[in-house]
Amino acid sequence: MVSVDLDLKALEANNLVESDVVTAISNGSLTYPSGTAKIGGKEVPIDLNVNPPRIDLLNDLPIKMVGGTVIHISDVAQVRDGYFPQENIVRQDGVRSTLLQDLSRMAAASTLSVAAGVKAAMANILKTVTSDIQVKQFADQSVFVKAAVSGVVREGVIAAALTALMILLFLGSWRSTLIIAVSIPLSVLSSLAILSLLGQTINIMTLGGLALAVGILVDDATVTIENVERHLASGEKLEDGILKGAGEIALPAMVSTFCICIVFVPMFSLSGVARYLFVPLAEAVMFAVISSYVLSRTLGANDDYVVRAASDHERAAGTHVPFWVRPLVALQHGFEKAFDRFRAAYANLLGTVLEHRAAFAVGFLVLLRCIMAARSLPRAKISFPRWMPGRFDCTCALLPARGSSKPPSWLTK
Repeated sequence: MVSVDLDLKALEANNLVESDVVTAISNGSLTYPSGTAKIGGKEVPIDLNVNPPRIDLLNDLPIKMVGGTVIHISDVAQVRDGYFPQENIVRQDGVRSTLLQDLSRMAAASTLSVAAGVKAAMANILKTVTSDIQVKQFADQSVFVKAAVSGVVREGVIAAALTALMILLFLGSWRSTLIIAVSIPLSVLSSLAILSLLGQTINIMTLGGLALAVGILVDDATVTIENVERHLASGEKLEDGILKGAGEIALPAMVSTFCICIVFVPMFSLSGVARYLFVPLAEAVMFAVISSYVLSRTLGANDDYVVRAASDHERAAGTHVPFWVRPLVALQHGFEKAFDRFRAAYANLLGTVLEHRAAFAVGFLVLLRCIMAARSLPRAKISFPRWMPGRFDCTCALLPARGSSKPPSWLTK
């Protein structure tokens, strides 16, 4: 590195500034094109290099001429072989260290792949150095991406489980429960496939869009299945009930899907950094919602038709189906019997409560009062004798004796 030590007093005496020295060095170390030479069938360019062969010769470069006297760089400065001035110091546990930072990925690369490659390369590098060198990682962007991925998976599992539970309780159909549970991950995977075809990667914004769409994905399949179940419960045939139930909500579900998608359309008119941030989020939500609508038109009706048709056929024949012969049909029959017993028991319990509303209300208030009183009582530690086998300590609420505000003597606070 070329270092120039300026003499400010000499610059002022010669009526010069720092930029004059920089201009003189820049103009005195150039490479000029001088022409070309034809050698055989080739034309070779020839350059004229006027750079000084040594750094100290830069001191002889002229800056300007004043009254017939040439002012050289050596008159106002000293050019030498130097180094960049140190601007920071890195210490790890009080020991001088070296910091390697700003290792970033290209736009089309994956953060997880880049982070994994860097870690693998660093492991190979550490094999070539001594054990005295220690390398520690202090920042990793892939941690946030993995956390976002796990967040989307967790939200999807929770949404699928809760929605499936509601379908199971209100419709009493394990087929509908299974369809709802499967439609959510399929919609998310379909959205990821379309994003991949468009060149998008899995990042914080696309994962945020998928997490936002998880709560919306359950609507199409839930409405479709519930409407089909309503037609079948009214006594219609299987094929007619599925076609009518799915056809009645086709247009409303499509309008609802388009209304959700059109909210994100203005994001495509953004420009600059905002466009790169929010367009992937909008695409993730829109593709997931559209995939959910398509799956509700195909997966929900077809799966319900296949499983229910086999089950209804066996039920109409009045035959018992062994589990090893047709496991799905046997599972359906067993589930319906168990759920009918559960529904009957719940109806009997609810009827008993409604018949004795006053007693239930009094009992509930007494139980609530007991719980609140137990939470407000002081706590004490029970110490058992040393000779007792299996001695242990426990903490319980103190119940003072009647007419006394002190706890029993065998309790120690």
